[in-house]
Amino acid sequence: MAKVLESVDQRTQLVGENRLELLLFRINATQLFAINVFKVKEVVKLPKLSALPGSHPSIKGVANIRGTSIPVIDLRAAIGFQPMNSDQEANLIITEYNRSVQGFMVGKVDHIINMTWSDIMPPPKSTGSHNYLTAITKVEVDGATRLVSIIDVEKVLAEIVHYDIAISEGVLDHALVDKMMGRKILIADDSATARRQVKDTLAPLGIEVIETSDGLQALNLLKRWCDEGRDINQEILMLITDAEMPEMDGYRLTYEVRKDKRMANLFITLNTSLSGSFNNAMVEKVGCDRFISKFQPDLLVDVVQERLRTQLPERET
Repeated sequence: MAKVLESVDQRTQLVGENRLELLLFRINATQLFAINVFKVKEVVKLPKLSALPGSHPSIKGVANIRGTSIPVIDLRAAIGFQPMNSDQEANLIITEYNRSVQGFMVGKVDHIINMTWSDIMPPPKSTGSHNYLTAITKVEVDGATRLVSIIDVEKVLAEIVHYDIAISEGVLDHALVDKMMGRKILIADDSATARRQVKDTLAPLGIEVIETSDGLQALNLLKRWCDEGRDINQEILMLITDAEMPEMDGYRLTYEVRKDKRMANLFITLNTSLSGSFNNAMVEKVGCDRFISKFQPDLLVDVVQERLRTQLPERET
């Protein structure tokens, strides 16, 4: 099972090329599901679990993996299906999101596929806002075309782990509060849960959050503003972008913005649940200004204040 995962160093070659790798798995007999391989640390057979009294109903217990206790989430139950039966074939996908490690109990783990983000499509609007998908795609499996549902893991985790949007005492610079009123920030993120967290943190400060659900939408909006003769740096304070998105990922979005002279100086923050060490390297490679981890309201406010401080002298002279 360990050989199903390649090293992070090898996978980073895909980043910036608008490509990704998906780990395919099943939680029932008929449907294929997937998550991005970048967030997967390991895949193992489901070990014996220790009970965790008082935990969320979707948490099946705790697994001890080489001396580390990892909470195990029944992914089937977490996204609205019947819980997995104890006699089903079960594997554990160990992942790292937002600096926390957890395992997802799934059925059969199939294989890894290499795709471009342009092959990844948003879920149909008819599925509503309560589904657990960020995207869908199609793959060839055993000579047949199969639909693959890409799980919105951030939504799953947000329903199990409470993410506080409150700003810690001492973080907010009260001398800047009045300067935030009426400012606009553009966000590109395919997870409605992540977009809502940014909005819920910044809106009370008087900041208007303009939402797009993928990098291509954000890029087209920026280009339209430029075509209309607007000064991008006056139009918005910054762009906050996720790394993984259908149509165009955040790295490619940053590259496209930087090569357009009309908006090349736009302040761009990468806001992602991927590992910090990896993203710090990618920020330098593609030209983002800052990297912050998702669901960190203090960091979100800090980067907004940093950007405001750089603009104030220009506005006041």
